[in-house]
Amino acid sequence: MKITKTKFEGLLLINGVKFLDSRGYFREIIQNRIFPKKKFVFWCMSKSKKNVLRGLHLQKKNQQEKFISVVKGSILDVVVDLRKKSKTFGQHYKTILSERNSKSIYIPKGFAHGFLCLDSENIIVYGNSNYRSKNNEIGLIWNDVNLSIDWPKRKLIISKKDKKNLTFKEFIKKKIIL
Repeated sequence: MKITKTKFEGLLLINGVKFLDSRGYFREIIQNRIFPKKKFVFWCMSKSKKNVLRGLHLQKKNQQEKFISVVKGSILDVVVDLRKKSKTFGQHYKTILSERNSKSIYIPKGFAHGFLCLDSENIIVYGNSNYRSKNNEIGLIWNDVNLSIDWPKRKLIISKKDKKNLTFKEFIKKKIIL
């Protein structure tokens, strides 16, 4: 496995190992030796069709570190740094995660996370360091001009809940400390 650091402190891209043969493939997704002090206590999976956009999500309290990997399909994965003392506060990072490229991403606490599904069927696995708390969920609106995220031009499928997410300016006004 190869770990690639990003300009965002703590945000890592993990290039998994895939062994191909005539039967298919075997893929290594994560090894404890890479994250010996991390504990992901809540694992979940989502399945989405093409053009579904989920996010940008985070927890106000009991923030989560996340490990994201795609087991089928392809996504444009996007994170926004919301750590007020960070040099990259308010900036975003995006990458393609797919079954084909075997990449995963480790997201530290203090980031909003979302993704756009690029294939007809997309299955994403998430490891989280804390449990989901419905009462502490919050989100940023995906198309906020202040975030300058260049999403592909498509007819997107977005939940009613995600359409009501906060703008970056509203998030700052609420003085949510991350």
